[in-house]
Amino acid sequence: MSGPPAPALRLDRVSVAFGSRRALQDASLAVGRGKFVVLAGPNGSGKTTLLRVLLGFVVPASGRAELLGDDLGTLSIRERARRVAWVPQEENPRDDVPIGEYVLYGRYAHLGPLESEGAEDRRFAREALESVGLADRAGDGILSISGGERQRAILARALAQQAPVLLLDEPTTHLDIGHQLDFLERVRSLSRDRGVTVLAALHDLNLAARYADRIVVLSRGRVYTDGPPHAVLSEELLARVWGVDSDLRRDPRTGAPYLLPHRVVPVGAPGGLPHALGPVHVVGGGGAGSPLLRALADDGFLLTAGALHLLDSDTETAEALSVPAAVEVPFAPLGPEVRAENRKLLDAARAIVVAPFAVGPSNLANLEDLAPWAGRTPIVLVARPESPKWDFTEGEATRRLAELRAAGAVEVAGTREALAELHRLLDSEAPPVAASTAAASG
Repeated sequence: MSGPPAPALRLDRVSVAFGSRRALQDASLAVGRGKFVVLAGPNGSGKTTLLRVLLGFVVPASGRAELLGDDLGTLSIRERARRVAWVPQEENPRDDVPIGEYVLYGRYAHLGPLESEGAEDRRFAREALESVGLADRAGDGILSISGGERQRAILARALAQQAPVLLLDEPTTHLDIGHQLDFLERVRSLSRDRGVTVLAALHDLNLAARYADRIVVLSRGRVYTDGPPHAVLSEELLARVWGVDSDLRRDPRTGAPYLLPHRVVPVGAPGGLPHALGPVHVVGGGGAGSPLLRALADDGFLLTAGALHLLDSDTETAEALSVPAAVEVPFAPLGPEVRAENRKLLDAARAIVVAPFAVGPSNLANLEDLAPWAGRTPIVLVARPESPKWDFTEGEATRRLAELRAAGAVEVAGTREALAELHRLLDSEAPPVAASTAAASG
């Protein structure tokens, strides 16, 4: 008598390292067939690495990964493509091919060498387009449609694969709220109505709670907790893993839990951040802070930023990375309310990084407000090039930077050196403070 089918996806004590950095540490996970499970966690917690292991793009240093009961390492690339469809966080097609042809790319795993798409392949592609509401746009170029429509076209391409497993990496990052809800409704219907197994990395815990059967939270490469949304979402979770103070509420219509975030919790405060990789406060503007924000986020640092201006590219980067920031209206001098908010973030930071941003009268306050933390909180200054000119304050910004250096701020050559200096200052060997509740395969 045969037992129940194996989970669609299983990881057994999987570890992955990139150089000296461990991206996953003894991660175990099982996803039952037809379930919709969300991976959540701060930037650098291991979500993308875990997905890439299940795609076969990354080979674990130890542990075992299974796909529909088979060891992933024994499957050919074509067999994996028949079993797993993939929707990345962002894809930028180079050629403006018709959407219908773009969706047909999903059929390649089912074609033999030199074989062309047949009537059945085109039927699958047409049905996929219909299921995402793009059947009437099949002749339009993939580059001519909006970002939300393009993400639906990528989903249609994945559906055309007719794979029983669907993996998604932050698929709603660049979508407005309407398109986010529409996209996740469509994904949930795949799971509930068609029996497709879905594993998706999402930043938004509230969206995860609304749509997922289970939420698996990662922290510093480990499975921190795993269970249904009502059991996982809590004020303590957001404080301990994300370092954010919040209130837990319930949707009166559905009973689903959701969190209202308030502020970053200072390290060392009750319920505060349990590890030493942050918060790091990034002072930038004009795009100078974006390389730092991306590099630090990728390396697992908890971040804050400010003070920035709305519509600034650094502000957009912070929003995309879910980094809390003090933000002023466009082109205005930094006002007292924004400066006060920024000082709260500075006070919570374990280290401060100053990007080589251009300084004028409207943002000079960013350097002025660092004075109380000089000599108290480690400050890392990223060196400024001799040209082009960056000080538009008649030398006041240059004087402020000299005062920071005199107070002990360390100057480094660039982003890579800033990363190394922060690791030297903040790295800890302390393990995560909570263990997985290890939901089996539901």
